[in-house]
This record gives sequence, C-alpha cells and structure tokens, in this order.
Amino acid sequence: MLFLLTGDVQIGKTRWLEGLIAALADVGVGAAGVVAPGQWVPSAGPEADANGYEKLGIDNLLLPEGRRVPFARRRDLAHAEGSFDEGSQAARAQLAWHIFDDAIGQVNEHFEQLAADACKLAAADAARESAAVAAEGSRGPLRPHLLVVDELGRLELWKGEGLTAAVALLQQGPSAAFPHALVVVRDYLLPEARQLLEPAWGSAAIIGPTPEAAQQVLQAFAHDRGRG
Repeated sequence: MLFLLTGDVQIGKTRWLEGLIAALADVGVGAAGVVAPGQWVPSAGPEADANGYEKLGIDNLLLPEGRRVPFARRRDLAHAEGSFDEGSQAARAQLAWHIFDDAIGQVNEHFEQLAADACKLAAADAARESAAVAAEGSRGPLRPHLLVVDELGRLELWKGEGLTAAVALLQQGPSAAFPHALVVVRDYLLPEARQLLEPAWGSAAIIGPTPEAAQQVLQAFAHDRGRG
C-alpha cells in the first residue's frame, strides 16, 4: 500500500514519522529510505515559531544505517553565509530552502543502492528466517520494510529533478522487500504525486500525522503477516 503523508508546513510530520518508524521497529518491521529532520535552535527572532524555535536547515537521515547528510539551508541564510549556488536545482526552481546539489546526489546514491540491494535484502531476511526454522522448527514471515521518502516536492513533481532515484524506486511498486511505502508530500502537490505513483501502487491512502494514521500503517503490516 502507498501512504501519502500530507498537511501544512511545520505540523510535526517528520516527528510523527520518526515515532512511526520506532513503533514499526518494536514489532519487527524495518524502514529504508530517508527522513528529513529540521535543524532547530532556540530563538526570539522574527523567524521563531510559537514555541520559540527557529528552523535553520534540513538534514537527511538515511535509513536504515542512520547516516546524516546536511541537505538544505534556509535561502536567506545560504545567501548570508556564501553557500548559495545560483546554478543549483533549488535556485533555478526558486525554492525557499536552498538544497545542496551534492546532498541530492548523496541521497540519490542511497536510493540507487536500496534498489540494487532490494533482492539481497529479501534474501538476507529469508536466510535469517531459515536459520530460525532450523533452530525452532517453525517458520515466520519475511521481515518487511517500509519504504520512506521524506519528501517529494516541487523539484521532483514539477521539474523531474531532485530525488529522481527515490521516484524511480517508488515507481517499481510494491515488492517483497518493500510491500508498503510512505511518502511525505505537501497537500497542493497531491494530484501530481498520485498521478506519478498510483499506477504502480494502486489508490493511495492519504493520511496526516495522527495516531489513527500510525495504526493504519501498522495494521497494513499486520495484515501481511496474517496472510502469511
């Protein structure tokens, strides 16, 4: 199943997603892909939110290994610090966040490796299950993984740029390694995301960062186990 996590900016989508990944791990479900936590600092300035924190940038946390890649800087700060690249994909698209092209390249390499390793991932889990069978005399289901992409934005959905390898992997649809996927997308980009991904996945479940949505994702994996 394809889950599209959407909603307004700064409503806790990534924090909710991190909690969901932890809950999935508790029931033996892995996660692979990318989560994009913000770089926040206490602030009383004009850019501070209602809780007194200011967002300076965005990291990309590559799953499952957990490597952190500095991904984007607020556009005004990138200009002030001299890191703004007028020829970058983000600058050409006039994004509010200055995404570094080399960071995009690193994340794309990660998704390319995930695609290449998908069969190996399933085989490795099957081998672990076979070892468990030999030790315990019973066979459990293949350990599933949630494919996570935080997020697809204007670069990917309007320009055909950005995280192109993530899009390519998503367009392969469900697999033994990744039976379900969760993609973060802004609400105004939902039509483009659905048009791009639903041919491979079927009708998407549109969710927000709520406890009920977390249960929906958990139940999708529980249903798979029931069928197994």
